Amino acid sequence: MSDNTNKVQQNEYHKLSLAERLGYGFGDFAQNLVFGTVGGFLALYMTTVNAIGTATAGFIFAIVRIINVIWDPMVGTYVDKRSSKAGKYRPWLLRAGIPLVILAALLFAPIPAIRDSVPYAFITYLLLDLVYSVVNIPYGSLNASLTRDPKSVDQITTTRMMLANGANLLVYTLFPMFVQMAAPKDRELKDTGLFGLKLHMGTYTDPSAGHAWFGVYAVYMVIGAIALFFCYKLTKERVVANAEQSAHVKVSDFFVEFKNNKPLVILGMFFMLAFTFMFFMNTVNGYFNQYTVDHSEWMGAVGLIASIPGIAFAAFWPKLKKVLGKKGFFYFFLGMFVVGEILTWVWSLDGMHDQLWLAYVSTFIKQWGLTSATGFMWALVPEVVSYGELKSGKRNAAIINAIMGLFFKIGFTIGGAVPLWFLAAYGFDEHADHQTALAVSGINTTAIWIPAALAVVAMIVMRFYPLSDKDVDSINKQLDAKRAEMKA
Repeated sequence: MSDNTNKVQQNEYHKLSLAERLGYGFGDFAQNLVFGTVGGFLALYMTTVNAIGTATAGFIFAIVRIINVIWDPMVGTYVDKRSSKAGKYRPWLLRAGIPLVILAALLFAPIPAIRDSVPYAFITYLLLDLVYSVVNIPYGSLNASLTRDPKSVDQITTTRMMLANGANLLVYTLFPMFVQMAAPKDRELKDTGLFGLKLHMGTYTDPSAGHAWFGVYAVYMVIGAIALFFCYKLTKERVVANAEQSAHVKVSDFFVEFKNNKPLVILGMFFMLAFTFMFFMNTVNGYFNQYTVDHSEWMGAVGLIASIPGIAFAAFWPKLKKVLGKKGFFYFFLGMFVVGEILTWVWSLDGMHDQLWLAYVSTFIKQWGLTSATGFMWALVPEVVSYGELKSGKRNAAIINAIMGLFFKIGFTIGGAVPLWFLAAYGFDEHADHQTALAVSGINTTAIWIPAALAVVAMIVMRFYPLSDKDVDSINKQLDAKRAEMKA
């Protein structure tokens, strides 16, 4: 092995320290605080507290995502063509991160003049989504620039997912609990489902709860801004395109990568399906708890159970991948998700709503499968970036992450808009305290059966993913030789 190859490997195959892994994970923690809450609760807030029609809210989600089809490739190209002393990707965590958290809080602004204002909701959500791309695309690209060491890539994926699920704990466990504790209407002592803990909680789907939503979310956004700062300070870029490669980046590279990078297309389709069924479930989750099983006070307890697998078991993902194989890993955990959804259906049956143990078991199994499958899929992105570099000679990390972001946003669009149209078609009444049997059936279909069916389709798509671990090793060796030759 030449001296040049040794130098390339010593830098690009750097083994990440715990501090670096945690630093990168703080970025996911921050973004989950923003978009976990948006994905899980914005639709419920819009249609109840903010009194925007269910179908109209669905169109807001859909139109904003369609605009992103044009926006994301432009962001990816812009980022890939530029660099600074602080790096190519890291600076955007601060440049766009602060506007991101401010816009996110403004979505829940309790201003009487803008209540039920469709233009305000649309413009604020559009700006939030555009700025989110300017944070998320560089953040995703940063993953592939920290190291090419396979073990470190797996480790950083588990670390970021543990922190991401830590944010989910704040979102799905504590957020609805805090908002209900601050909501003024119909306050009474309720059993939260957390080991007998009882709290005074109000109705958080009433317009009077607007200040409660804004106050809690504003605190979350401050925490998110601090986490983005830590991500910026604790990470370092090592595997980036050189000046010559950056100068030749073009918007058309977006389409070239899409055409020539088969692993990218297959993984992108998997991303799209994964985020579709994830957000189908998340969008309707609040409705399911409020109107199907009539236990919104349990959302904190159920959210706590949902967070445990992603925090406690993520460290075992690399070992499980070795045992089950890369594809077997996804088959196993997607199958677990489907089983969890079937148990959720049992919970939805008449006479089963008050079975807290069933809520715990179904949620635990479902979320273990979901967080494992949708969490570990991020470990495949760096190898897709390397494959693209080998084929095209360009390390278009931001463009590839823009493509992945596009698939993600297609999934988010479908998962965020279509469930609301389903609910409207099934006769959901956003002004009623109780829903008709038909409306409840629509909630169950969108929360249970459609996500389960899409998870099965995702298993089929993963079967066609072409890169094995041996292929990745071969790609890295060829890139080592090329980079050493360029250095010489």
